[in-house]
Amino acid sequence: MQFRHLTAALFAVLALAAPAAANHPGDNLDEVMSGKEEYFQAIDKPAPPIALRDARGNAVTLDAFSDKVVILHFIYTSCPDVCPLHAEKLAEVQAMINQSPMKDMVQFITITTDPVNDTPEVLEAYGPAHGLDPANWTFLTTRPDQSEDATRTLAEAFGHRFTISEGGFQTHGVVTHVIDRTGRWAANFYGLQFQSLNLLLYVNGLTNNAPAPPAVTPKPGWWERLKGVF
Repeated sequence: MQFRHLTAALFAVLALAAPAAANHPGDNLDEVMSGKEEYFQAIDKPAPPIALRDARGNAVTLDAFSDKVVILHFIYTSCPDVCPLHAEKLAEVQAMINQSPMKDMVQFITITTDPVNDTPEVLEAYGPAHGLDPANWTFLTTRPDQSEDATRTLAEAFGHRFTISEGGFQTHGVVTHVIDRTGRWAANFYGLQFQSLNLLLYVNGLTNNAPAPPAVTPKPGWWERLKGVF
């Protein structure tokens, strides 16, 4: 019931915001969100480079999603507390996005910080267990030529430290990173208490703020070419 109410609220807000967004995409987006969301922080700098592989062994870089807004977070699957809660909160956000026109413009990425134990099989099973839709959700891990701590080092580049403690557990915070369609690390949403609707509205603003594709001059058809002969 709560999900249906959130979805209805999302469509109502997006419907009202669409004309303004179309005319002034992204105007004051960070300022507006800072006033609306307590757990929001604007970052506004290039995202750290990502060169990993997915659960099926395919090489993946951030450039592969250069036309999409990326919602990214770090977890390890044996995390007993906040990681599954974080995944499920983002799954709720994904479900609402995927019922909107934004579905094909947003990519969710989960990066494991425990690549030794989070095998491809483990990662493949983690998504369905927490309600994640593989249509636009990708799990990433280290490549064979990378060290075991490569993804923890990457997390640190995003300002997010995972420290291994006794028993193989990792102490860490909870951060959702948002990267825009130009590869700019746009913002963070901290913890689990941020409003899902605010993340949705922020992502909507970023999708509207994408640069227009370069104009393509159509090639002349056969009639135009024929006229040029005479």
